[in-house]
Amino acid sequence: MGYSKAQKAKTHERIVKLASKRFREEGLAGIGIAELMKEAGLTVGGFYKHFKSRDDLVAESVGSALGFWKRLVDAAASGGPPASYESLVDDYLTERHRNHPGTGCPVGALAGDIARSDKRTRAVVTRQIRDNIELLATLIHDANEKNKRGTRSQAILTYCALVGAIGVARAVSNEQLSRERRST
Repeated sequence: MGYSKAQKAKTHERIVKLASKRFREEGLAGIGIAELMKEAGLTVGGFYKHFKSRDDLVAESVGSALGFWKRLVDAAASGGPPASYESLVDDYLTERHRNHPGTGCPVGALAGDIARSDKRTRAVVTRQIRDNIELLATLIHDANEKNKRGTRSQAILTYCALVGAIGVARAVSNEQLSRERRST
């Protein structure tokens, strides 16, 4: 007896969600397909019913974790908590984000791995980074209406600083130094 399309889609989504979390925790090479599928309660053979290759899973799982800021802005537009430049920066630099890479920004968790990944994954990430930079530029512009020049440059620097700050905060063994990322 086969699975319905709805069941297959639900299983596919479960694999992607699990892979997204585990890749951000362990790195793209840190977990194999066999281990991932076992954790999902499935067989390795079942993997190929959902994905053509490991690279397809990587691209989809990294892509699914991107767009967090856009979702916050969309939620704010629908009556949720307001989203501003300051709130996005503050949220990115939390200890929660630092301590739980599996639920955080995939760029902050996987930048080095992504740089060595396939073209499809890099294209997915590139699109999202561009979107994040544009979002930051818009928020910077809105916060400082008088200074319309340089907002894109400031947005690029901010994005790079945030990704770098969370990476350094995770890399160092000194808790005090790790917490100093927020002193800007």
